[in-house]
This record gives sequence, C-alpha cells and structure tokens, in this order.
Amino acid sequence: MLRDFWCFYSGTRSSDSGDVADLDPVLLVSVLLGRFSTLRKKLFSIYNPKTGYTEVLDDSSEIVVPQDDHGLYAIDILDPSPLVKCMQLTDCYHFHDMIDMLVGCGYKKGTTLFGYGYDFRQSNRIDKAMDGLQEKLEAAYKASGGRKVNLISHSMGGLLVSCFITLRSDVFSQYVNKWITIATPFQGAPGCINDSLLTGVQFVDGFESYFFVSRWSMHQLLVECPSIYEMLPNIDFDWKKKPEILVWQKQSKDGETSVVLESYGPDESATLFEEALKNNELSYNGKTVPLPFNSAILKWAAGTREILNKTQVPKGIPFYNIYGTSFDTPFDVCYGSESSPIGELSEICHSNPEYSYVDGDGTVPAESAKADKFDSVERVGVCASHRGLLSNEKVFQLIQKWLGVSPKGKKHSKTSKVMDVHFNRPVEEKNCSLY
Repeated sequence: MLRDFWCFYSGTRSSDSGDVADLDPVLLVSVLLGRFSTLRKKLFSIYNPKTGYTEVLDDSSEIVVPQDDHGLYAIDILDPSPLVKCMQLTDCYHFHDMIDMLVGCGYKKGTTLFGYGYDFRQSNRIDKAMDGLQEKLEAAYKASGGRKVNLISHSMGGLLVSCFITLRSDVFSQYVNKWITIATPFQGAPGCINDSLLTGVQFVDGFESYFFVSRWSMHQLLVECPSIYEMLPNIDFDWKKKPEILVWQKQSKDGETSVVLESYGPDESATLFEEALKNNELSYNGKTVPLPFNSAILKWAAGTREILNKTQVPKGIPFYNIYGTSFDTPFDVCYGSESSPIGELSEICHSNPEYSYVDGDGTVPAESAKADKFDSVERVGVCASHRGLLSNEKVFQLIQKWLGVSPKGKKHSKTSKVMDVHFNRPVEEKNCSLY
C-alpha cells in the first residue's frame, strides 16, 4: 500500500510521559476492508472448505493487513488510496476521529494505543484472526509495562472478540481489563446480509460511487466470504418478529398463471439462496468461475454461531455496549411486486430490493446490537449511523467516562494520516455499511 503520499497530514503529538504511565492501553479492533481500487481487481475469491479460508483467485496477489503505525493505519480509513484522501471522502473514514480523540486524551501510539485490523473476507473464528488478536494483546500489554488492555471493537470486530473469548478464554482473562463494543451485530443483520448474498451491497451513491466497487462486484465477492454468512440472522434468537425474505413470484399451473407472495424465514432462507444462486458465475481473466450459494460456508457459519451463542464475558471484566438508534434499518427484504413478479428465482439477483425497516443504525437493528446476552455494566443507545458511531461526540463522551480519561487542555497537532477536512453529510444514510 502507498503511504506518506503528498496529500497526507502526518504531524505528531507530544505527550507527557507521566500521563501515559497512568493509562491502561487501548486496542481498537475492526475488520480491514482495504483499498477499493484494489478490490475491483484483486479480491475475487473462492472459499477452500479444506482450510476454512477464502483464497484470492489471482495467484500473483496476497492479501496482507498492514501493521504500520502500530496497527492503526489499517483501521484509520476504509480506503487509504491517495485519491480518496486528497478528495476528503469522509464516508471512507473509519476509526480516524476516534484515534484523534484518544491521542487528545493522552494516549500514545505504540505505548498505550494500538489497532488490530483483520481481513474482512475471513471467518471471525479462523486461527489467523485469533492468533493476530492474541499477538496484539500481548504486544500492548508488554509495551505499556504489563498493564491490562482495554478493548474497543466495532461491528464485526465484536463478533471476533466474542469468538476469542470462547476459544481463548484464558488469554482474554490474562490480558483484557475491560471491553467496549460498538454496533456489533450479535444476532445478525438480517436485511443487509440477506440482500448482500442475493444482490450485493452499494456503499455510496452518486459521484462518490465511482471510487467504489459496484454493487454486483461486491455481491460476487461476498458470496464466498464466511464472515457474511456468520452475520445471517440467528435462527435461535427470540426475535420480536422473525426477519423474512419475501418474493412475489409468478406461478403457472394447468395453463393458468397466478402471483403468489412467498415468505422465507431465517431457517428457510438457505433454500431460497440455493435456488436463486444456482447459476451464479463470475467471469474472471477469460474464465468462468461458478459461484453458487456455498453450503460449506453455511455449515462453517453454523459452527461459528454455536460458539457465539455460548460466549460469556469472564467475571471481573467489565463489558459496555454502544448501539445505534433512530436510523431506518433494513429488516425484511422483498423482491418483485404483485404487478411485476419474479419468474425464475435467479431473477432476484438482478432485481431491486424493497425493505421494511426497524430501528437501528442503518445496518444493524438495535434489537440485534443490544442483545449481547452479557452481564453489561452499561448498554447505551446513541442516535448515529453504523460508521457514524465512530465519530460521534456522545460515543466519545461515553468512552472517555468508561476509560476514566478526558481531553488534554493543550493544543496539539493531528496524528491520523489523512487530511482532517470534513464536508457536511446528510442526516439519513440509505446504504448498508457492512463494516
């Protein structure tokens, strides 16, 4: 990845060594999406059921998570390409503002502030992700002089931490002081994930969409990603109303045609996915690659769900949950209409979805995000979108309270390696943001 390009702002912030010594280290945990221009060309992948990993089709490419800036570079913005930074596309900002906030409170990169980004395509329980988190916890613990680590996770990062607790509970208890999670889809993200597997996901509309992967290209990538299957709605969760996929379908019998509204719940959706995606394929480098709904990934994801369902935060480790509210969040998704029904189910993949909405952050329903089933110290809903929570002043105030810190009074220079200019953004966001 290109770094230190002419458009970066890479000033440093001085910190008082005495203040640093009084701070428990913070580790920020999130998926790494990477450069969108690279996604267009390099990241089409195939799941390997023998290893459990999703592997790129391009034999000359290797997906590597950069460790620059003590792991913070990888999670600063979603697309660190020079063009995106120069144009200040703030929709790409990820932990950028939170990193600045924490440094403003006296945290020092490499001593009390670290980041852990991991490959968004892979399972939340895969060994490489578990090893990477353990290594970061150990590094933060050592660098801070043996102080336990405060974890702050976002979205799918909370699922990875949950898996880590169950699979490596002794390590978690040894190194973690407290855990704060933000916008985690504990019970899934029904509308966004169901539709992602059928038609893909569009990150932004209008001019900015030129710099992003197309909806259909993203679909062809996500259908081979275990992490996506792991965010399907939890079949075992007691939903207030079970999420549905609805299809207005044309049916013929005895020479007569009728239109029927078919409904698929969480325990029936795999049948629909299999039928809709049975002829799905990818044209790649002159070859045709079949990409049907992957039953091997679904089986793996069911194993992950079993792990998530039995996760319990160890006693003595405080847990805090922040979830988004007041945004229309996809829940049920419908394809076709009574006047324009779907013929073959494969037509769904090239149709426009219609959502029914519930309260949430625009991606994760509040019902799912607050259903951690842990013994939390506090569980707080904040009016913000899925990624907007990472730059929300109320969220910053909560984090500062729970960490026992406050902004320093002296002026400082920014540390995150992007220009710090913001444009006004609309209050309502219509696109799902999986990360």
